[in-house]
Amino acid sequence: MRTVRRPRRYIARHWLALMRPVLRYSNARDAFVLRMVGSNVGPVLRIDRRHHPRSAFEGIDRRHTRVA
Repeated sequence: MRTVRRPRRYIARHWLALMRPVLRYSNARDAFVLRMVGSNVGPVLRIDRRHHPRSAFEGIDRRHTRVA
């Protein structure tokens, strides 16, 4: 049995949809793996749901203002 876990790779939904015929979902890994050989070799893919940091705020800064 493998002692080192294969790293998860995050891919966009549209790539997963295109690769769906050669992938299967593994409940044990909570990820997608290659059909037939995925239990031993190949990538372990997950949908990219991570949050990306927003860009810096470019609007008017209204902190520390007083209302007349």
